[in-house]
Amino acid sequence: MKVVLIDLNWKHLLPLTFSKSVSELLVGIDTIGEKWTRQFGQEPLMLTAKYLQEGYNWSDKEELTLINASVIPTDSLAEAIEQLKNNQFLTYRGKFVAGKIVEIDSEKRSKDLEMGNSLSLLWAGSEEIFYNDECLIIEKPSDIFTYNDAIMRQDFDGITKGFRTTEFPRDVLPKGGDIFIEDGANLNHCVLNASTGPIYIGKDAEVMEGSLIRGPFSLGANSTLKMGAKIYGATSIGKHCKVGGEVNNCIVSDFSNKGHDGFLGNSVIGSWCNIGADTNTSNLKNNYGEVSVWSYPEEKIVKKGMQFHGLVMGDHTKAGINTMFNTGTTLGMCCNIFDSGFPPKFLPSFSWGSAQKGFEDFKMEKAIEAATAMMERRKKSWTKRDEKIFEFVNKHDAKFRKP
Repeated sequence: MKVVLIDLNWKHLLPLTFSKSVSELLVGIDTIGEKWTRQFGQEPLMLTAKYLQEGYNWSDKEELTLINASVIPTDSLAEAIEQLKNNQFLTYRGKFVAGKIVEIDSEKRSKDLEMGNSLSLLWAGSEEIFYNDECLIIEKPSDIFTYNDAIMRQDFDGITKGFRTTEFPRDVLPKGGDIFIEDGANLNHCVLNASTGPIYIGKDAEVMEGSLIRGPFSLGANSTLKMGAKIYGATSIGKHCKVGGEVNNCIVSDFSNKGHDGFLGNSVIGSWCNIGADTNTSNLKNNYGEVSVWSYPEEKIVKKGMQFHGLVMGDHTKAGINTMFNTGTTLGMCCNIFDSGFPPKFLPSFSWGSAQKGFEDFKMEKAIEAATAMMERRKKSWTKRDEKIFEFVNKHDAKFRKP
């Protein structure tokens, strides 16, 4: 059985999926793709929008098992998928979960995904099987922090397989039993309170002095919690990140920094982002009302029935010191925001400027220069593929930028 994760919902998860597949989204302790790899013991193939596809392994295989990349795996779901026969497909409350087919026209499907064409379930099989157990599907950016608590608990049990860290340095104050610290992690004079949820510290990560952590919480490999950080669950920090200040129910993706004081709540931060010192987000309206949020599929700001919603920040976006973000703000990919005042609740990709002085197009050469500099600091190289992605995203969001 060769597993293929297909990005059916990628446009609903923008701006987070402009430069990565849905399966590369961090939720819980690791990415969706890593969860499926752990579940089936094999690294899945990925089928995404055509402009992204060349970055992922692909080969024509027979008897492919297609899985909606937005679906979070469980043992029960994996068993149901393994039992599928050719031309059968699995649905949950009318939504495609998985299907087993003999072959797929990957070129056509990749083009369809890029264009946003509706994909009929008929190409995934002729016999529908209903899945009736609980199934979590990440359908919009806010689902990532909404479901993060439940997913992190599930991940913790799966990754640690019952093992727990029982011996701690004398200057670490642990509470609760669900704590796991990988080899090479360095913890100094900090508090780990796992009575509210599990705590997972990745390989070679560092927790600096004075950090206060309440689970559920995960810190990715080679990441750092800065001195005096105050972390509330359910919060996930990816690999090679630096995070400080006050953070509550957030996801910070790989290679991003929020290294200073300031509040970040109920938010999802993409990769290669930087949040300046004393930057704050609002995650609750003053009147405790329903939050309105930008929807890429609907191309407007809509109400989502949520009371708590902070910031959604696309990859390669930066915010300068003392920036303030309204409740339910969405920033596209590769934005650069600075100065005081509240920027609009939606900024399209490649926006540059401030609430005080207004916004203009972030010139491509300047955007590439900034991205290249940040990547080089992490010993990563800018590629032609990165440039093609920037060009696609710039063109995609151009219609939302004011002339």
